[in-house]
Amino acid sequence: MTAKKLKEKPTDKQEFNMLDVARQIWLAGLGAFAKAEEEGSRLFESLVKEGEKIESRTRKVAEETLDGVKGQVEKVRGRATDTWDGIEQVFEDRVARVLNRLGVPTNDDVQELTKRVEELNQTVKGLGK
Repeated sequence: MTAKKLKEKPTDKQEFNMLDVARQIWLAGLGAFAKAEEEGSRLFESLVKEGEKIESRTRKVAEETLDGVKGQVEKVRGRATDTWDGIEQVFEDRVARVLNRLGVPTNDDVQELTKRVEELNQTVKGLGK
C-alpha cells in the first residue's frame, strides 16, 4: 500500500475483508490453543521419556569418568605416600646425623647402655653372694 492509499478511507468491502482476516486469525489462535491442549500431555510425556534416556546415558558416562578419576587419584596418592615416606626418611637421617655430631646418644645407644647396666648389675649381685 502506498501512503496515498493509507490516507484514504477504507471501503466497506475492505473493512469486511479486514474483519474476515482478523476473525480467521482469531480462529487459528483458538485452534492452535486447542491442539496444544490436546497434544500437550502427549508431548510432555514424550519429552519426559527422552529426558530419562539422556539422563541414563549421561549417568553412565559420569560413573565411568568417576571410576577413572578414582583410579588416577589412587595412583597419585600412592606416589605421594612413597614420596612423603622418602622425604621423612631423609629428614630423620639428617636429624640423626646432627644429633650425633652434637653428642646426643641415639635410641640404639641408650638401649645398648641399658643392656650393659643390667649385665653389670647381675655381675655385681653375683659377686656379692
